[in-house]
Amino acid sequence: MLQKFGFSQYESKVYESLAATMQPMDASMIVKQSGVPKAKIYEVISRMVEKGMVLESISEKKKLYTALALPLVIEKLTAEFQSDIQELEQQRLQKEIVDDRVWSLKADASIEAQIRQLLLEAKVSIRYSSWKDDFQKCLPILEEKERAGIQVEALAVGEVLCSLKNLVIMEPSEEHVSLERFRLLIVDDAEVVFAGVEQNAWQAIKTRSQPFVRVFTDYFYHDMLLSKITNRYKDILMNDKEIMNQLLQLRY
Repeated sequence: MLQKFGFSQYESKVYESLAATMQPMDASMIVKQSGVPKAKIYEVISRMVEKGMVLESISEKKKLYTALALPLVIEKLTAEFQSDIQELEQQRLQKEIVDDRVWSLKADASIEAQIRQLLLEAKVSIRYSSWKDDFQKCLPILEEKERAGIQVEALAVGEVLCSLKNLVIMEPSEEHVSLERFRLLIVDDAEVVFAGVEQNAWQAIKTRSQPFVRVFTDYFYHDMLLSKITNRYKDILMNDKEIMNQLLQLRY
């Protein structure tokens, strides 16, 4: 049975011999009882002492050994097994977190499905921005998540009527012809999806890479702030040709 827990055959024989008697034994007695070769006995006993399976004492200049009581062995092996399971679980979680690859995704339907799935999985926070028609598709989930206590911050390009507390509306001007369709989702400060239209087809990237997550989070708040400023000071900005020309160069 001990061999199933990683002990060698010799180690198992040493423990079995010591556990079978109530009296401590020296190395020569263990050799006779266990059948472990004399040349190996001290090495094997030393390993068992290190593993806490054998107790060691010195009596009249002679080393004596006895086995750890079987109930304590069971308790020890059970605790070590549970610890190993926890370590394996922690390693699995770390491997999941460490995935910092950037994945590319094409096809509008696939991108929509991916965004919807990430929204449903959100546990702490959601930051989402898109044009109003795409925004309307995600709105029921966004409202449900906010009611569930998840922090939702959003920006919509075009007027959207909803109950979201932190929603900023961006109304593009007629002169803003270079503005392109996009979708940006950041979930739990851990994963980001950014999608845009290239050559009349949707393309997206998805990643857990923290540098990308931080960059797109800054990008999201940049859009939020710029939209608030533009909405609040629109009349002033419209009369400033230099600023308006630069604003109209923005693609997203």
